[in-house]
Amino acid sequence: MRARARAWIEFLGDQFWLRPALVVLACIGLAQAAIGLETARIAGYDPSSPDANWGWAGGAEGARALLSAVASSTIGVAGTTFSITIAALTLASNQMGPRLLRNFVRDARNQLVLGVFLGTFAYALMVLRTVRTVAEETFVPHLAISGAVLLALACLGTLIWLVHHVATSINVETVVDAVHRDLCAAVVARTRDEADQHPPAEAPRGDPVAPASGGYLQAVDAEALADWAHEHRVILAMRVRPGDYVPTGFPVAILSTGVGDVAEAVSRSLTFGRRPAALQDLEYSVRQLVEIAVRALSPGINDPMTAGSVLDHLGDALCRIAPRHLPTGAVTRDGRVVLVHPVTDYGGLCDAMFHMIRQNAAGSVHVLARMLDVLARVAEVEGLASRLAELGRHADLVLAAARRDVADPSDLADLEERHARLARHRAGRP
Repeated sequence: MRARARAWIEFLGDQFWLRPALVVLACIGLAQAAIGLETARIAGYDPSSPDANWGWAGGAEGARALLSAVASSTIGVAGTTFSITIAALTLASNQMGPRLLRNFVRDARNQLVLGVFLGTFAYALMVLRTVRTVAEETFVPHLAISGAVLLALACLGTLIWLVHHVATSINVETVVDAVHRDLCAAVVARTRDEADQHPPAEAPRGDPVAPASGGYLQAVDAEALADWAHEHRVILAMRVRPGDYVPTGFPVAILSTGVGDVAEAVSRSLTFGRRPAALQDLEYSVRQLVEIAVRALSPGINDPMTAGSVLDHLGDALCRIAPRHLPTGAVTRDGRVVLVHPVTDYGGLCDAMFHMIRQNAAGSVHVLARMLDVLARVAEVEGLASRLAELGRHADLVLAAARRDVADPSDLADLEERHARLARHRAGRP
């Protein structure tokens, strides 16, 4: 249930309306409180005293005009501003990929900006309905109107900040850095300080288990599944991992021996959605970075500098993984393995990082050279022979692509020298 709760929180973060709705409700409550304070004259407040009208000292007609101007202008500016913002982001997504629009939608700052505009509109309407003229027994909530003026000034500052924020947030280097920070956070969360126990050499064979629903697997409550398997004295082997698309009826697990409520237990521990999520998927941010690089290498954009920047950030992520251990997928109870689930290993992570970029960088000497340099730098940090072998495998693939697609002999010689430096480094490591 903990994994499902985290998946639900992740889902709420994708809802662009949630924070604006909360800000609107808060502004409505603030308007009601200001009007109530003026009406009740609590805490020694007297609206007829000279000190009480320091913010607004006009009459009812002026108050109505002011509140009407605040309400109409804020809702108009909000609609125009966000229309222009969506248009700018659409153009940016053509270069960096439409999936990165999710990062803008999840940005709490963008949500709060919309909330400030809409909240000011709601505040002005709530105060406007209480203003009465002489024929209606005059009532002018001076304190509440002063609050509307302050909120209007806050909207002005927010508008200036939003223009700056959008202009910088669609910059490709800013996007790459933001996704890289998400990847670094995922590395810390999904790796271990110490090595886990290795899973059994052979996976258990038994009855397949299929959930009632399907979709993208977003989260697995491994601890709950392990507790259930330990309680029933069985071994459960999962066949899918977060990030995989599971067709309806596909057997997602194998149970060593038959147990009656296994389908219900597995369904309770799996969270499916309509799209992949970064909650437990270490490769999610990797795929986003790779998509930026692949689009930059397309003939329509032809931006190898961006691809090189992506490779630098991917290399930094591998260097952060070097002193840590990737999970093995085995969960134990009382020293016995009760759950085995697929996980991202080092080879699979390198494949996700480099394969598509190398395949789309055919003939681009700059990108191929940068990839060899990144692999060499990671190899200097990495100390495990198995991981060095994976880095060497990708360096060999880069060299093979260069020999096939690079026609200039001097460029090819430079790439071969970079590959040789990596090979010499590998040979000198224990």
